[in-house]
Amino acid sequence: MRKSRLVTLAVSLAASIGATFALAVPAQAAATDRYVALGDSYASGVGAGSYTSESGACQRSTNAYPALYNANIRPASYRSVACSGATTTDVINNQLSALSSTTTLVSVTIGGNDVGFANIMTTCVLYGESQCLAAIEAAKTKARNELSGKLANVYNGIKSRAPSARLVVVGYPVFYQLGTFCVGLSANSRAALNDGINLVDDITRTAATSAGFKFADVRSIFVGHQLCSYGEKWLHALNYLDLGVSYHPTAAGQAGGYYPVFRSVAG
Repeated sequence: MRKSRLVTLAVSLAASIGATFALAVPAQAAATDRYVALGDSYASGVGAGSYTSESGACQRSTNAYPALYNANIRPASYRSVACSGATTTDVINNQLSALSSTTTLVSVTIGGNDVGFANIMTTCVLYGESQCLAAIEAAKTKARNELSGKLANVYNGIKSRAPSARLVVVGYPVFYQLGTFCVGLSANSRAALNDGINLVDDITRTAATSAGFKFADVRSIFVGHQLCSYGEKWLHALNYLDLGVSYHPTAAGQAGGYYPVFRSVAG
């Protein structure tokens, strides 16, 4: 009887070890990935500091979520070609060449510049509520009419060059926490900006899932860390001394917001 119990215990232990190994496989598999990061300033890490010298005006940061993934997971190879100011056309013309048939993981954050994020923020800051709201409405119309097609072109290009890769499409955080006292833009302008970002994210999510890709939604994790929130801010407010970092994630925003969401989706 004792021998029987020992055999049962050994079998159970072996099954447990086997289950543990099975759970560990995705993390181990990530170490064999050949990872390429594409996208705009939110992917390159503008606002997070510690920019690499080779990236020049693209401002690729060692604190950006792709670089953090590389540092923590250590895939077999890693390259980021994300660049500040990039549009979907820039990704197609200048970034897709970094992909190959051996690429196994691709991330991309893109679309904001196609609807004019930077110009909208400039208008809202310099010209007041009326022109701000008009600029946002124009951008939303542009997003509804054009963004899905532009994103589909990017996704099809990625599929063509890296047919075996899994693609994670990473979205944008909503800038403002509403309902709090906050200096600067009017409450109407802040609410409209949030609506515009939500629209871009929703269109992007639909386009990504329709293409068979995963969407990493960072909106929820940034709640409590947005501008006008009471927690640690994960986004730069308007910075007149360095306008380029305005409304971009800080290093803490990349590490505490973007990275864990991307990591959980990428595997």
